[in-house]
Amino acid sequence: ISICRDLPNIEVITFSVNGISDLEPLHQCQNLSELYLRRNNITSLDELFYLKTLPRLRVLWLAENPCCGPDPHRYRMTVLRNLPSLQKLDNQAVTEEELSQALVDGVEITAPPARSSVESSWSEGTASSATGSTAEPDSELLSCSLQETSKTQEELDMKPVPRDKYSSFSPQETDCSCKKRNNVLSAILLLMKELDAEGLEIIQQTVARRLQAFQKKELQEE
Repeated sequence: ISICRDLPNIEVITFSVNGISDLEPLHQCQNLSELYLRRNNITSLDELFYLKTLPRLRVLWLAENPCCGPDPHRYRMTVLRNLPSLQKLDNQAVTEEELSQALVDGVEITAPPARSSVESSWSEGTASSATGSTAEPDSELLSCSLQETSKTQEELDMKPVPRDKYSSFSPQETDCSCKKRNNVLSAILLLMKELDAEGLEIIQQTVARRLQAFQKKELQEE
């Protein structure tokens, strides 16, 4: 996530299932409109302090982090009190009634998290999260990962990844290889938006060479 310090113009970030615990690198991404952080290791809602300075943030997916805690209402109200410009939180639309209620039930965050206390509670928060929830099915992991990757591709006017491309994977491969592949793909697509024409030409040439190498390998195997 530290790479975001060098991407002030990035608009969509997909970092789900990545072990992220610190949101400080995002505070300068002034054009950020969508942020997907589902199932990471964010232990404190104080991390929202770094998102309060992002004027264009409209979509946030923060579910399945330790910071969500045992009270979903208090969690949602706190997020909306600090980020009232959100239009969608955890894939659920934000209503005017919720924004009004958040002023009463939510907790206002006025300072960044104390990093030492966050780090010391990381293992404890992760353990309680693991024992308090069931494992996410491989099919659900794949579905969410593909959904976020396809959303990124739509932003770039590209054809979404067809689900049947991954239908041949075993459950273990789906959970590991496929998840990693989609995270890498999302990162590459997002970074492409920062490139100029010369940079894109270099990418195009590199991809063409890689494809030729794969095609040659397939012919040799046949």
